[in-house]
Amino acid sequence: MIKVLFVDAGNYCRSPAAEAIGRARAAGLRKIEFDSAGLKDKHAGGPADPRTVEACTAAGYDLGDFRCRQIAAADFVTQDLILAMDRENLAELLARQPADSHARIELFLGDREVPDPYFGPADGFSEMIRQIETGIQQLLTRSPAP
Repeated sequence: MIKVLFVDAGNYCRSPAAEAIGRARAAGLRKIEFDSAGLKDKHAGGPADPRTVEACTAAGYDLGDFRCRQIAAADFVTQDLILAMDRENLAELLARQPADSHARIELFLGDREVPDPYFGPADGFSEMIRQIETGIQQLLTRSPAP
């Protein structure tokens, strides 16, 4: 089983969408497990941003049972690949990575960020979905597998 964790600031917009899209797109393809977390605990225990839920639902992805959570030290040990949604998240993850962690930590889209739609225009959430769908497709076709 390959374990992939998506991380953004609060586990409220981008990372929950990536988790839902990853699970839907990988269903039946191979043994890969997706999860998500935030660097902060501001939204821990609550649902994803309503605009994220709406954009995911419109695109056919389910966030109904999703609950935000903060990244834990154990995630750095139990996950195989930790994908940051932007460079700021990447830098924070690398700074927090314990010495005993063997997880690869990378920017989700390689050399590009998934912009945070939280303070942007309403269409930012549908654009976020499109970017994440592309990133998930690239992730699932990587050779070697993540």
